[in-house]
Amino acid sequence: MAFIGMDHGTTGISFCIMDDNEEIIDIFKIGREQSKKGEVSPVEELSKRVDLDSVKLMAITYSMGDGINKISPIDKVKDRGILSIDGAGKVTGGGTSVYSELQSTNIPAILIPGLHKDSDSLDPLFRAAYSHQASPEKVSICYNAFKETGWENMIVADISSNSVDILIENSRIKGAMDACVGAMGVIHGPLDLQMIRDIDEGKCSANEAFSNAGAVKIAGIEGKVANLKDALFEKYIDGDEDAKLAVDTLIMTVAMEIAGLIAVSKNKIEGVVLTGSVGSCKNPFDFEKEINKYLKDNYPLKVISKESGAIGAAQIAFDLYNGKKEILGIPAEY
Repeated sequence: MAFIGMDHGTTGISFCIMDDNEEIIDIFKIGREQSKKGEVSPVEELSKRVDLDSVKLMAITYSMGDGINKISPIDKVKDRGILSIDGAGKVTGGGTSVYSELQSTNIPAILIPGLHKDSDSLDPLFRAAYSHQASPEKVSICYNAFKETGWENMIVADISSNSVDILIENSRIKGAMDACVGAMGVIHGPLDLQMIRDIDEGKCSANEAFSNAGAVKIAGIEGKVANLKDALFEKYIDGDEDAKLAVDTLIMTVAMEIAGLIAVSKNKIEGVVLTGSVGSCKNPFDFEKEINKYLKDNYPLKVISKESGAIGAAQIAFDLYNGKKEILGIPAEY
């Protein structure tokens, strides 16, 4: 038997294949542009690594996930589980082609929802405050964090192209701060007053502002989304002052967001989990060490794999197949 998890990320689509002992067989990633152009087939790549007939369940994430509030069989989900693709960051079409190809197979599959105003499992205060809190892969990231640590009360900080921090209490996701309202990521970030003015004056759309509001804005970096993090890190290594300011600012905003979630938690936080391509970074800077300068050793820190989205999705598939009825408070129809 095998189980598959898919993470629909900003720079690419990652897959984790897991056996019936919950051991990872393989993890691989398909670039969005490659998928869109038909250069790579997810089904072909999966079939190279596992007998597809042996796959008992696949858990996938897609876009905002705001059209559903339960983990649901993919064949029962309308419109790929989203209300709209507008305002969701840079759209390439690569994720859509992967979704369509996987949907056309006979692999049993479930779709993980995002966290939003219609998520009955969340704290009503978070639902009232924010129409959208996190996309579906944040749920699978949190599940991997839960499985790795066993902490029932924690903050999960996913720092990569965007930054999203999630509050978990009593083994349930209570709420989260989405990229457009809180901390900076490498690419995406919150809309400040100047951006709102630029939008009102017709200089850019809100989505364009959001997609250029991260650390790249401070570092003055432009280019293909898949290359921006490396470009930022290269400038940082070269001692570029703007790049250092960008990284330091990103870290500061993440620390503020984590501290804010700790402040509103009703339970004592057991620790903070760091993940994502930046959150798990050790070089050219140690993100764990830098964030701890703000947290001041008050909370244990745990770094997990930057592929936690795909890993957590595979773990969700495994546990639902084996009888679980909910994931971190989110009900499953499977």
